[in-house]
Amino acid sequence: MGLMIAGVFHIEDPAPDSTLDGEFRRQASTVRNALPDGALESGRFHLYAAWNCPWAHRVLLVRAIKGLHDLISVAYAEPRRTEDGWVYSDGADEVYGATALHHAYARVSPAYTGRITVPLLWDRAQNSAVSNESADLVRMLGTLPGHGPNLAPPEKLNQIDVWNEKIYARLNNGVYRAGFARTQEAYEVGFRDVFATLDEIEAHLANGRYLCGDKLTEADLRLFPTLARFDVAYHYAFKCNLRRLIDYPNLWGYARELYALPGIAETVKFEIYKQGYFSPSELRNPLGIVPLGPDIDWTTPHDRDRLTTRSGNA
Repeated sequence: MGLMIAGVFHIEDPAPDSTLDGEFRRQASTVRNALPDGALESGRFHLYAAWNCPWAHRVLLVRAIKGLHDLISVAYAEPRRTEDGWVYSDGADEVYGATALHHAYARVSPAYTGRITVPLLWDRAQNSAVSNESADLVRMLGTLPGHGPNLAPPEKLNQIDVWNEKIYARLNNGVYRAGFARTQEAYEVGFRDVFATLDEIEAHLANGRYLCGDKLTEADLRLFPTLARFDVAYHYAFKCNLRRLIDYPNLWGYARELYALPGIAETVKFEIYKQGYFSPSELRNPLGIVPLGPDIDWTTPHDRDRLTTRSGNA
């Protein structure tokens, strides 16, 4: 992903964090502003994203479910990062002509210091960055009035936050803790968290349509990117190979139901995920060979319509 230090781009961190215990630790986001008050006119925002980034995928899912296409345009980075970090299809993004994501971050501040990551939401009207924290963007955009359903209704917030915290630490980031571990012990801790969480969700979904009842919420959209990547990437590339998503009847049906929602399939790019997660890496894939499989049909009927959900199911 690269980073900038005092406005200078580096593809590698000159002073990486200590990893003496072998554990992977995700660094905090550095741009965290609120959406502006008042009317939000068409075309005001521009989202820097990448198809294979699960954190950007969260925001793309909210954009699809809320029908925010007119409000937010999107620049999609190439599947594999280069010596310039994330770069854009056709050489430039459509708004500012940036050829690499760090050019956008240079507009945040001339002396910007921090990771160069997607998603990054830009406000054209104020010519400033809104946020590069996906959790903040999901909540702000998901509760935007006048644009589709409220994905974090007040009466569900406690349930949503409990699921979000658990799923982020043990599953969304758990697959990375397993895949980027530098010791056997660190890998096993991440691995066990991943499958304990999948087992828990599988049991929960036996009697629940969605994570927080009978309505889709942001918790479901924060879970889905990990499910979409699990069998094509995490199972193999990150050694999360105890079970596959398709081995969980309830989770697999639930994932297919989400995939079938209007606009969601268009945010999913299985072949791009494989290109990204199996890109050349001295530690994980030194030859850079991209597997041809697996061949999985996400369009088969999900049979989730039969479920009824108890009020307050958490």
